[in-house]
Amino acid sequence: MRARLHEIIFGTDTPAGRVFDVALLWIILLSVLAVVLDSVASVRRDYGGILRAVEWGFTALFSVEYALRLYTSPRPIRYVRSFFGLVDLVALLPTYLSLFVAGSQSLIVVRSLRLLRVFRVLKLTHYLGEANVLLAAMRASRRKITVFLGAVLTTIVIVGAAMYLIEGPEHGFTSIPTSMYWAIVTLTTVGYGDIAPATVPGQLLAALLMVLGYGIIAVPTGIVSAELVEASRHPTLLRLCRSCELSDHASDALHCRKCGAKLVETMASPGDRRV
Repeated sequence: MRARLHEIIFGTDTPAGRVFDVALLWIILLSVLAVVLDSVASVRRDYGGILRAVEWGFTALFSVEYALRLYTSPRPIRYVRSFFGLVDLVALLPTYLSLFVAGSQSLIVVRSLRLLRVFRVLKLTHYLGEANVLLAAMRASRRKITVFLGAVLTTIVIVGAAMYLIEGPEHGFTSIPTSMYWAIVTLTTVGYGDIAPATVPGQLLAALLMVLGYGIIAVPTGIVSAELVEASRHPTLLRLCRSCELSDHASDALHCRKCGAKLVETMASPGDRRV
């Protein structure tokens, strides 16, 4: 019975397992929808009691499901520590936490993270190869991005201090941190308008910062894009666990280092299929 339940809960190759996972996805969607509707004042006033009862029903189902995953998992501790194990646990906590902290039930929307299982349910695990390429590009870009962010932060501090001296508290620049906030808003071209320079030197400095902002926006995009192209040229073999979705394994690994399930090989380059 335990092996059969494991096949249904963790597997997608059998009709029963596929039905279970598809039903789980629909329950997750309905649970998130109930929380969203409960945040609308008019709906909460008329149907608040029903929505809360429905939410507790969903929580009971998820609690039973989580207990069954622990029971059927060959290594329960490793499942609990895995990404989806943590997501499953966090999805349960807000409802129980609402018994002690008012309003915490709004955090139930974190259950939407469980929809990531759709990649496994709908046989889209080869998309994880594409995600691996993107992750490799981000890792290769981190040093360049770090240097870039350091230069940006230095610019923000210098411009913020200069605007504090030029404009002063009478124009809203009451401190250097406040001026740095204005510099960030201006540099990113957001432009809230809550603080604005009133003097000619301040306006000139603001104009220069705005022009600089347009150029700065393109820099990290170009860095990541270049690394993404480079990573796409060199496909790598990805070893994926269909049980816990972990893909970070050694090149010669045959079983998952977290749950012990057999690994499936996929190509980590755009357009490749499972091999």
